[in-house]
Amino acid sequence: MSSTPSSSSPLNIVVLGSGAWGTALAVNMAQAGGHHVTLWSRSAAQNEAMARERENRQYLPGVALPASLRLDARAPEALAGLAAQSDLVIVATPMSALRGMLELLAQAATPVAWLCKGFEQARSSGAAAGFSPQAHGLLGHEIRAQVAPFMKAGILSGPSFAQEVAAFKPTALVAASRDDAMRQLLVQACHNATLRVYASDDPVGVEVGGAVKNVLAIAVGLCDGLGLGLNARAALITRGLAEMARLGHALGAQLETFMGLSGLGDLVLTATGDLSRNRRVGTLLAQGQTLEQAVQSLGHVAEGVYSARTVLARAHSLQVDMPITERVVDLLDGRMTPQQAIAALMERSATTERQTP
Repeated sequence: MSSTPSSSSPLNIVVLGSGAWGTALAVNMAQAGGHHVTLWSRSAAQNEAMARERENRQYLPGVALPASLRLDARAPEALAGLAAQSDLVIVATPMSALRGMLELLAQAATPVAWLCKGFEQARSSGAAAGFSPQAHGLLGHEIRAQVAPFMKAGILSGPSFAQEVAAFKPTALVAASRDDAMRQLLVQACHNATLRVYASDDPVGVEVGGAVKNVLAIAVGLCDGLGLGLNARAALITRGLAEMARLGHALGAQLETFMGLSGLGDLVLTATGDLSRNRRVGTLLAQGQTLEQAVQSLGHVAEGVYSARTVLARAHSLQVDMPITERVVDLLDGRMTPQQAIAALMERSATTERQTP
């Protein structure tokens, strides 16, 4: 929309993607925030079921969709028109679909934010010297720079399970963008009595935290599934945070970001919460399931499974040491058993503790 909305007026918001997190945020913004929210589904059948039942039984069962929440299932090619009628578009697809969504929205002047956490999968195979977008994949802000460089954009992240956001339980998030107006727009859209939103000018750090914590949660789930105890869990989380900070620093992030909600906060939640899909993958692997069995049993995307190799590729291209991530990739690729992965970490040479790069 051409005019800038006032801080007190309801916003017209479109959420693209009716998975658990997209639905939960749409419900929260419509009911607790009082905004005019449209939830878009790629599947016409799912959209029809939600309209009929006023519930997303496939991804967020038991949560009633408020009467004010509009549902939409127009063709993806028509999304630019929907965006042009809105104050804000929020992309709530998996990371693998972000590039396509940004390409569809590139011609719209509407600000866009995304919820997905992870690295885009590499679009070609083979070892490349140094960094190559095709060989190593990209974070969300890097994808946006490629396909929609003039788009006003931001990231919404932080420790948040969809079920709790939809149940209006207290949650704190981070709205990150280089653009101050974009940060304030995200705060206006999401901040309410149940959601507290903090602004950040470090989208790189926020995205690295959101991507790496999913990989580390698999390692912690593995540890818990093997019954290795709370000492081991604490060690993995703490040393995992150091890995996250090293990679973030090498990519240009602010180190303070990793001690905040999108770093330590999201890592602790994802690594220890029973609702965490990535943690669940680790526990299932520890119980003897194959990776295929573990992923199929979830019914949802576990981003850590798909981004672990790209995280490691980016780390290698920057000569960043990430031993926990390496062992997770060895496990996912079948080169190590759960017991061997843990043993490999414990057999590393003694060194000094260094939390910052």
